[in-house]
Amino acid sequence: MKGKLYLITGNPGKLKEIKNRLDVLNVELGTLQEEFVEVQADTLEEVVLFGIEHLVGEKGIDLPFIKADSGLFIDSLDGFPGVYSAYVQDTIGNDGILKLMEGLDDRTATFKTVMGLHIPGEGVSLFRGEIRGEITLEKKGFFGFGYDPVFIPEGAEKTFAEMTIEEKNRDSHRIRATMKLVDHLSRE
Repeated sequence: MKGKLYLITGNPGKLKEIKNRLDVLNVELGTLQEEFVEVQADTLEEVVLFGIEHLVGEKGIDLPFIKADSGLFIDSLDGFPGVYSAYVQDTIGNDGILKLMEGLDDRTATFKTVMGLHIPGEGVSLFRGEIRGEITLEKKGFFGFGYDPVFIPEGAEKTFAEMTIEEKNRDSHRIRATMKLVDHLSRE
């Protein structure tokens, strides 16, 4: 693919993480900040597909774009906050998550991202990335955003928030999904 591709986000952190990997395709990545209501659904895939349908059908966006959604799925909390991760982050934040987990021995979790690629006339392709890890006992680090200060990926000794963007971009849920997207676009 050549030309411009847009990321639907108001989060500059997501743009930085994804842009580094798309540079290999000579694709210019821009952002569109479109307001829309996220559907309450059971899976990230449903949230992304609904968002794309809304952006194309209701907003009339006829450009190539990426709509992504991520969630933190904590095993001992039955997958909570999951698809509600953004809302939970906005309401109780990392302190609230740590409070909910007080006294719990099982701190395993999975960070997941689903990216939907909309190309006008070609439909939608979905790309999923996930990484296992654990929830810390306290917030650590100042980089990143969202749940990064409380999540240590498997095989690492630091939270995502203690890692530079280069370290985080070596292997994260978002990068795993992005690499699948890059592979797909490089075959077009």
